[in-house]
Amino acid sequence: MKVALAQIASPDTETTPRRIERVRALLQELRDDVDLIVLPELWAVGYNHFDDYRRCAETLAGPTVQAIAEIARERACYVHLGSIVEQAEHGKLRNTAVLLGPEGRIVHRYSKIHVFGYASLEADLLQPGFQIETAPTPFGTVAATTCYDLRFPGLWTELVHAGAELVIVPAAWPAKRLAHWRLLTAARALDNQVFVIACNASGTHNGVELAGHSRIVDPWGDVIVEADAGESITLAEIAPSVVGDTRAEFPVLADRLDDYSFLNRREVLS
Repeated sequence: MKVALAQIASPDTETTPRRIERVRALLQELRDDVDLIVLPELWAVGYNHFDDYRRCAETLAGPTVQAIAEIARERACYVHLGSIVEQAEHGKLRNTAVLLGPEGRIVHRYSKIHVFGYASLEADLLQPGFQIETAPTPFGTVAATTCYDLRFPGLWTELVHAGAELVIVPAAWPAKRLAHWRLLTAARALDNQVFVIACNASGTHNGVELAGHSRIVDPWGDVIVEADAGESITLAEIAPSVVGDTRAEFPVLADRLDDYSFLNRREVLS
C-alpha cells in the first residue's frame, strides 16, 4: 500500500478558493501512483483563521469535497481530504473529516469529538461530534480521529472495538508542541496495535506556527516515515498485514479489559 501525506500550508494571504485550486493542481501533478492520499485538518480555511469559519463552512457536497473527489476519480485512489468546517443541521458547524473512495464517493466521515479550547476558538465555534464509525477498504478497516483526539486513549480503545486497523489523523498541531505530536502518534499506534497515518498542517496560520512532521507509525510504535516542517508531499509504502501479524504475535489487545472501573469497587467490597 503506497501512501502520500500531503502536508499543506494555509497562508493568511491566500483565499480559500485559491487554496483549493492550488491543492487540487498539486495532487494532479503527483507523478507517483498511490493507493491513499491524506491531507491535514481544516487546510482549506486554515485552522487558526477562526473569523473565516462560518463564511467558509460548507456541506459535504461543497467545493472542497467536490474538488478532492475529482482527484480521487482521476487517480483512481482513496483520498482522505483532511477535514472541513461542515455546515451541519440547524446551523451548527462541525469539524468533519472525509474519506473518498476511488469513484469519488464518500466512504467514511468523522466529526471531531474533542474540539480544542486551549488558546483556540474551535470549541466556541464548532459543535463536537458524537459517533465513531469504521469503513472497510482493500487495505483493512479504516477509522479516523482528528488532531486533539490523539490525547484521549479511551476514544482509540473504542475504535479498536469497532475493528479499526488503520487510523487516519488529520491535524493542525502547533510547532511548540511537536514533542507531544511525536509521542502521542507513536503511543496510540503502539497501545492499539494499529497503523497511525497522521498528516499535519505546515506554515503559519494567524500567527501560529504549525509543526508539520506528518508521519506514519506502525503497530509496534516504529516510525515508517516522517516529513520535515515545510509544505511537502511525503511518500511511504506500508504492509497492512502487519496489523494482524502484530496482534497474533503479541496479543496485548486480548488482555485488555473492557471496563476497569470495577477494580476500585472490588477493593471497597473486600
